Amino acid sequence: MLSERLLTTVVRQCTNQYLKLKPTDEVTMPAPVPGQRYMLYMHVPFCERLCPYCSFNRFPFSEERARPYFENMRKEMRMLKDLGYDFDSVYIGGGTPTIMIDELCDTIDQARELFSIKEVSSETNPNHLIPRYLDKLQGRVQRLSVGVQSFDDDLLKQMDRYDKYGSGQEIIARIQDASPYFTSMNADMIFNFPAQTEDILISDIERVIESGCTQTTFYPLMASPSVERSLARTVGKVDYAREQKYYEIICELLTGGPLHLFEHGSAWTFNKRNTSAAGEDAMIDEYVVDYEEYPAIGSGGITYLGSNLYVNTFSVKDYNKCIEAGHMSIMGKTTFSKRDRMRYRFMMQLFGLRLDKRQFKKDFGCSVERGLPAEMAFMKASGAFATDNADELTLTPKGRYLLVVMMRQFFIGVNNLRDQARAVLPGEEKELLFGSGCAECK
Repeated sequence: MLSERLLTTVVRQCTNQYLKLKPTDEVTMPAPVPGQRYMLYMHVPFCERLCPYCSFNRFPFSEERARPYFENMRKEMRMLKDLGYDFDSVYIGGGTPTIMIDELCDTIDQARELFSIKEVSSETNPNHLIPRYLDKLQGRVQRLSVGVQSFDDDLLKQMDRYDKYGSGQEIIARIQDASPYFTSMNADMIFNFPAQTEDILISDIERVIESGCTQTTFYPLMASPSVERSLARTVGKVDYAREQKYYEIICELLTGGPLHLFEHGSAWTFNKRNTSAAGEDAMIDEYVVDYEEYPAIGSGGITYLGSNLYVNTFSVKDYNKCIEAGHMSIMGKTTFSKRDRMRYRFMMQLFGLRLDKRQFKKDFGCSVERGLPAEMAFMKASGAFATDNADELTLTPKGRYLLVVMMRQFFIGVNNLRDQARAVLPGEEKELLFGSGCAECK
């Protein structure tokens, strides 16, 4: 639709403008602001094999590379404690955080000792949904998010995931077994694969329901420049023209009909109704909805504090050297203008389904209408708002899809930022990602 194409273009231009890394000589994060709530993000960049659609910082796993890395993440965590930070929530992403389960557990245990942690969310892969791992994660992790992408065997083979993680039916069985261990069990899905038909998508949604997960996240396939060629070689060229139709199918089957099994937690996250994971307190992958500011530790971690976005080195070797030398591994930063920060708040809160107008005015000194007149005019003209009063903005179904478009383009912009950091990797580590042995190059 026309509004999708316009929005895609505008968000792409905006992110290209303000997501540009500049070198910095800062070797530590700023101290916390008293009274500010923060979440801690940890990045574990190791995978058994590299997926062709992923542009996060990740490296092929080896124990020799990973074990000292976990120890240094724990050292970096203590640096944040010394700066005066406290956290009530931790999100552990990757890569594959559960790649070394004992090291991960030691890291979570230390976080709970140092900070006021109430909830831990971690990512994992289907092959780690086994009793030996689940027993150790139970009680340590409240929300586990498993990367499924699709239950369709042909798509799994196309993504080089079938041999790694098993058939769709095997993955369903593992999720069913794992769900009782956690407050929230999230199945991460991707929609709009080139080879994905409507029937395949509908089957995926039915199997999500069958799996018994308490939450599911359906991301649109994102063809950022760093993975565009590998995507085209493995799964084909992305067609955004059918994205809205597929999104509407997902929403209708999960939240509509007489059963009304799920409800929106964000524009692309769905929480199962009548479970402890449902409701306003449910954790979601896009932690930036609940925590606008967050320090990030680990190689490739991206921190947002105040008006500054900091990026840690993507080199595991350089990261280890920095931490062992007693300082953090910041390699670049970008500073947001007031308008950029208002746009960021606008997008993130609406992605979380509600923008607090009074808080916006308190924080920025102007109304959202005055601060972002073009953005408000576009969304109103597009029929995006279900509620628009003195207190809040909420979204219509069309508005939710427009936020999916905005977030898709924003994350493509973040992936471009990652490419800037990845471009300066030393030769040996660049070869690990882009050499002849790289899974995404096959």
